[in-house]
Amino acid sequence: MIAAVQDQQPATQSLLPERVPRHVGIIMDGNGRWAKARGLPRTEGHRQGTENLRRVIKACVEFGVPILTIYAFSTENWRRPPLEVRLLLTILETVIDRELKELHENGVRIRHIGQTDRLSPALQKKIHDACEYTKDNQRLVLNVAFNYGGRDEIIQAVREVVRAGIPADDITEEVLNQHMYTSGLPDPDLIIRTSGEIRGSNFLIWQAAYAEYYFTPIYWPDFDREQLLEAIWEYSRRTRRFGQTDEQLDIPDE
Repeated sequence: MIAAVQDQQPATQSLLPERVPRHVGIIMDGNGRWAKARGLPRTEGHRQGTENLRRVIKACVEFGVPILTIYAFSTENWRRPPLEVRLLLTILETVIDRELKELHENGVRIRHIGQTDRLSPALQKKIHDACEYTKDNQRLVLNVAFNYGGRDEIIQAVREVVRAGIPADDITEEVLNQHMYTSGLPDPDLIIRTSGEIRGSNFLIWQAAYAEYYFTPIYWPDFDREQLLEAIWEYSRRTRRFGQTDEQLDIPDE
């Protein structure tokens, strides 16, 4: 899947902007609509979306993006039809079985963010084992947000702070950061959402406070290497002020 990346690096570097995001988050949306547009069942859209993830992971490694967070299953997705929920759970299990060895060989570290309490014991074990198996890899950190919700994450972080007995006056952004699922990682620089929807949908709402957002009408199964490269170029053209003025950043007037 990623084995040929090293040979492509010189040509790839000439295609990239100077500023590449360290951390990209992707809301992988539009699988069902992709399938409907082709007269196919929604389940086929999810399968094709999973296949596309392989291509995007490969492209992230090729482009030198060190951290990728994918929104695979939200805390709200349990409300979907039971058959679709079961399929999504099965897809995660299948992906772990099929892709884990190759991801490991290509230096991908898997991290799960979210809760596992509603998952079967067998799936919980597979997730835990996959994270342990790849924990020392350093080429790409792949955060899989499965049974994840941004509000729920903040609630869990606050509960941990309370359990730790930290006084209210000592609670800072850094303290909460240390109790988030993404503790130890930089905040996302770029959040991509496919399918044309323009909202964050409870994804990394704490971490993405200053992220750049990129919305595209392309459905997730069709969001390929070239689409990712276009998003990175758009990110590179933006000025990140973090509350400062152009004068403070020494940006010339247009």
